[in-house]
Amino acid sequence: MQLFKPLYEFALRWSKHPRAEWFLAGLSFVEAFIFPVAPEVMLAPMTLGNPRNWARYATVSLTFSLLGAFVGYALGHYAFDLVRPLLVDLGWMPKIDEYVTYLRNELQASPLKAFFALVVAGFMPIPLKIFTWASGIVGVPIPAFIAGMLVGRGKRVYLLCGLIRLGGEKAEQRIHRWIEWIGWSVIALLVLLVIYLRYLR
Repeated sequence: MQLFKPLYEFALRWSKHPRAEWFLAGLSFVEAFIFPVAPEVMLAPMTLGNPRNWARYATVSLTFSLLGAFVGYALGHYAFDLVRPLLVDLGWMPKIDEYVTYLRNELQASPLKAFFALVVAGFMPIPLKIFTWASGIVGVPIPAFIAGMLVGRGKRVYLLCGLIRLGGEKAEQRIHRWIEWIGWSVIALLVLLVIYLRYLR
């Protein structure tokens, strides 16, 4: 059964839409505080389709991710009690509680440690919204939050787009050929990571 190839081809078609950058901006924005789909699903195909625009696409995604991160921070800081029932229904509370405890400990040690925690968060397979909400709940200082989000998410989008730019058309052909293996391998790795974090750590 092919699952990832049709999705990949669908994303490629959308990446060629005249308003693709607006879709990327919107997706990057809402993903930072509520939406469950990462902007990479559009960012990667858009870069593959127009490799020369790789830095522009990465910048658009990063800029709107940061704007969305402020929304997540504000919701966590000012409206947490109000939206807590929704977060419980969404199943986010265990991860938010876990990261709140972690960030609180790091913040007590030093704002610099909170900054590094957010930088590392940019590459972790946990949705960005968990970190933005938790940062607002804990009250991470705004300068540390901005810097952490800028470096953490920035290195992710620029590295992704830069690697695709370097790979060029050959990279696109290889991804298209092996997308099913890549997709199922990523799913398997995420399942193993969840099992490890939940039962073996």
